[in-house]
Amino acid sequence: MITANLVLYAYTSVVGGNFIQPFLTNDYLLLSLGQVNSLTINGYYWQLLTSMFIHINVIHLFGNMFFLLIFGFRAEEFFSPEEFFFIYFMSGLSGNLLTLLMHPSTVSAGASGAIFGIFGACVIYLGKTFGQSVMGALMYSFFLLMMTAGRGVNILAHFGGLVAGLTIGYILAKSRKSITETEFTT
Repeated sequence: MITANLVLYAYTSVVGGNFIQPFLTNDYLLLSLGQVNSLTINGYYWQLLTSMFIHINVIHLFGNMFFLLIFGFRAEEFFSPEEFFFIYFMSGLSGNLLTLLMHPSTVSAGASGAIFGIFGACVIYLGKTFGQSVMGALMYSFFLLMMTAGRGVNILAHFGGLVAGLTIGYILAKSRKSITETEFTT
């Protein structure tokens, strides 16, 4: 996923031809590939997915990729590649849909919703697998969510991605625990 984000950023930098500010995605590409809710509502549905891979500038990109690297390594320990991709896309999509529904005038871009989903899935999976309280995982998750709130941050995408990741991680932990308990009783 990091490679996909880096390749798309390189592509948008070259195609955008923004040589005055070389590490800033140009407005045309941002409006085409980012999530412009007024356009998304009117048929630009691909933006719900492409916006997970386009970033405003190099600082935005590297910040997201840093956390994707940290949480992604952990997720690779817990989940199969198919589960990882499912968590990433469903979390990003959930965050983008929540943004679309709750804030129709927003323009957004970035992998943050998907990354929060990966984080949420890991936290809840780890807690559930080791028999810890789900409440602790939820408190830790929402603490991180509040730390990221600020001007220019799409907190709705973060929240939607986090809730999706927590839900998917919980379901996966529950299903594996049931399988393990069944194996021991037979």
